Amino acid sequence: MDPTARRVIHWLYGEGTRSEKADPEPTHTPLHTGQLRPLRPEQTARNISTFSPSAEKPTQVVRDWLQRGLIQESDVLSFEPVTRTDLKRAHDAAFVDGVLDLSIDNGFGNRNAQVAASLPYTSGSLLAAARHALEYRENVCSPTSGFHHAGYNSAEGFCTFNGLMVTALALLEQGAVRSIGILDCDVHYGNGTDDIMKRLGVQGIRHHTMGAHFRHRDEASLFEQWLDRAIEDCLGVDLLIYQAGADPHVNDPLGKVLTGVQMAKRDHAVFSAFQGRPLVWNLAGGYQRDVNGGIEPVLKLHRTTAQIQNIYQP
Repeated sequence: MDPTARRVIHWLYGEGTRSEKADPEPTHTPLHTGQLRPLRPEQTARNISTFSPSAEKPTQVVRDWLQRGLIQESDVLSFEPVTRTDLKRAHDAAFVDGVLDLSIDNGFGNRNAQVAASLPYTSGSLLAAARHALEYRENVCSPTSGFHHAGYNSAEGFCTFNGLMVTALALLEQGAVRSIGILDCDVHYGNGTDDIMKRLGVQGIRHHTMGAHFRHRDEASLFEQWLDRAIEDCLGVDLLIYQAGADPHVNDPLGKVLTGVQMAKRDHAVFSAFQGRPLVWNLAGGYQRDVNGGIEPVLKLHRTTAQIQNIYQP
């Protein structure tokens, strides 16, 4: 294998369709490079009064990785949005139609058509990344967020559709996997994921959510014990979905649990345990700002996760 290939991060970003078949050579030639575009239109829709405080993050994270050589534009893989049928596996049909038809508020608290049109792409990125991870048995990053608070028939906390469950249920129904692990290391409780699993009586998914247990700095050592147990419980699954949130950091206004060193240790633990196994990860939350109002502290944390992932890429 080309030694540089180990440092390539695989991720899926932007709008597009899969018009070519991927060539599974060590350099990981992409399906389609295309032009970089915001993953979700709400990232640039500044006229929207209520949008996620981290909505611009995916665009800036990708730009940062490109500028620093962590990825190249040839590592960009295009994908298709999910369909209404895909979304309705995880959500009430009337809720899905209402959001997309602008009769029900989305997770941003509005009925903006641009936001609604973007939502199938957000989940589409994660689903496509998961399929790529399964096909090539490697780690893949979908630079997305805004999933785990979305319940069966409700949007909450900037989360409209639960892409974690949309992805898991699509793969299970299609027979691509028999079991999936969701390791949610966003600092907030994945209440929407639990809600969907309970309402649908889902089998074959092992869900571990950090936010159900840890919210304080003095719980960091307990978190490490919890993480070890969660990883062990997921080792037998066919695919792991890892929410590598930046918001557990001690300086995050909504986090304050882990130091940078402890977060790096978290990532090492996950990626080393699943080296050579299908794993898809996303950005999840992260809300720190620097003195100029920029998100460099968050970019640094995601950069570290990407660098650690590269160490264990097969």
